[in-house]
Amino acid sequence: MTKNAKGRLRLLVSMLALVVLLSSCGGGSSKPGDVNGEKVTLQFWTIALQPTFTPYFNRVIADYEQKNPNVKIDWKDYPYDAVTNKLLTSIASGSSPDVVNLNTEFASQMGSKGAVVDMNEYLSPEEKAAYFEGIYNSTVINGKAYALPWYTGTEVLYMNTKLVKAAGLDPAHPPKTREELSEWGRQINRKIGKAGYAQQLVSKLFAIDGIPILNKEKTAAAFNTPEAVAMLENLKKQMEDGVVLKEDADFSQQVKYYAGEQVAFELAGPTFINFIKTAAPDVYKNTIAFPVPTGKADVRLSNTMDLVVPTKSAHVKEAVKFAVFLTNAESQTAFSKAANTLPSTKDSIKDPYFTQSDQSLEAQAKVVSAQSLDKATDYMVGVPNAKDVNSAITRAFQNILLNGTDTKQTLAALEKEVNDILKQ
Repeated sequence: MTKNAKGRLRLLVSMLALVVLLSSCGGGSSKPGDVNGEKVTLQFWTIALQPTFTPYFNRVIADYEQKNPNVKIDWKDYPYDAVTNKLLTSIASGSSPDVVNLNTEFASQMGSKGAVVDMNEYLSPEEKAAYFEGIYNSTVINGKAYALPWYTGTEVLYMNTKLVKAAGLDPAHPPKTREELSEWGRQINRKIGKAGYAQQLVSKLFAIDGIPILNKEKTAAAFNTPEAVAMLENLKKQMEDGVVLKEDADFSQQVKYYAGEQVAFELAGPTFINFIKTAAPDVYKNTIAFPVPTGKADVRLSNTMDLVVPTKSAHVKEAVKFAVFLTNAESQTAFSKAANTLPSTKDSIKDPYFTQSDQSLEAQAKVVSAQSLDKATDYMVGVPNAKDVNSAITRAFQNILLNGTDTKQTLAALEKEVNDILKQ
C-alpha cells in the first residue's frame, strides 16, 4: 500500500469512527414539523446519474412530491470518487443527507459502523418480500438490513456458435454448470485447438464455489481450506487442458480473445455486446447468450447499487418511505428501461421488457440476465478494505496458477497477508 493510500485509509477509518460517535449521540428521528404538516425537504444523493438520467429522476421526483405534498426532494448527484468522502464529511459535521446511493460494499461498511439505519425496523414483511432474497440479504449483517437494493447486473454466458458447432457441440443445449462448461471447453480444445474462455484471477473465483473470503464476523480470512486448495488445483488442470487460458485476462483482453476467435465463450455483463459488435461484427453475428453456468455455490454474482438512510438524517421515516418508493417494482422497471440495468424487485422482471426477445443478442442478454436474478448475490458484502484484500488474493492466484508456486504454502501466506490488512 502506498503512503497516500495509507493516509486515505487512516482518514476514512477516523471519519468512520467519528460517524459512529455522532450516530450514538441521538438523531434518526423526525423533526416536530413533520407531524404538524409542515414541508419536509429530503436531501437525496446519487452517483454519476446526471445528466443522462435527469429526465427520469425529474419525473419520478415530481410523481412522489405530488403523492406526498408535504415532502420536497432536493436531488444532488456526485462523481463516484467523491460521494463517499462527502457523505462521511457531511455526517461528521452534522449536516447529513437523508437518502444516499452507495454500492453494497460501502453500504455494509457504513452499517457495521452504525452510521445507517436498519431497514428491517421500518419495512413491512410485504415490502421486504418485494426484493430478490439474495440481493436484499447482501446488506444484512447480524439480522440488520443496512440498505435497500436498487439497480443491479449479472454476468451472461456468450457463445460463439461457429466454434461450438465445429467442435461437435450443440448450441441449443448449453452447459448449465461450471463442470459442464469445463467439459465443453476440453472438447473445443481437443477438436479445434481453441480455448474455452479467458478470465480474470480475482476473488470472485472463491465465491463461485461457495468458499468464504472472511469469517462471519469479517475479522479474519476464512479461505485457507481444503476446498480452496481443491478449487485452485482444479483450475490449474483446466488451464493445462485448454478450458481456461493460462493468463490473468482483464476485460479488454477478454474482448480481444473472443473477437479473435481464440476462445469460444465469454462470461461478462451486457456491456460486452457493445465492444464485440464494434471489434468483430462477424463474431457478433455468430454469438448467442445464455445464463452463466453456476459453480458449487449455485449462485450468480451481482453488482448492486443501493439506497441507505444515514442515522443522522433528521427525517428517517420520510427518508425510508422515499427510498422504498424509488426501489419499488414500478420505479425500478421504469429505471431499468431507461438505463439498461436490471431491477432488484421480483415483480419487475414479469414485465414483457424482461421476458420477450426479438432474438437480437442485446435482447437475449437482457432476458437471460433477468432470469439469473433469483440466484444473484453480491460476494464482497461487508469486506473491510476490500480493494486491498482483492489485490492480495489476485497476486496469490497469479503465483499459484501462472508462476507455479505451491498452493498450500501460498494460501497460508495469503491468509496472513489478509489478516494483516484487516488489522490496519
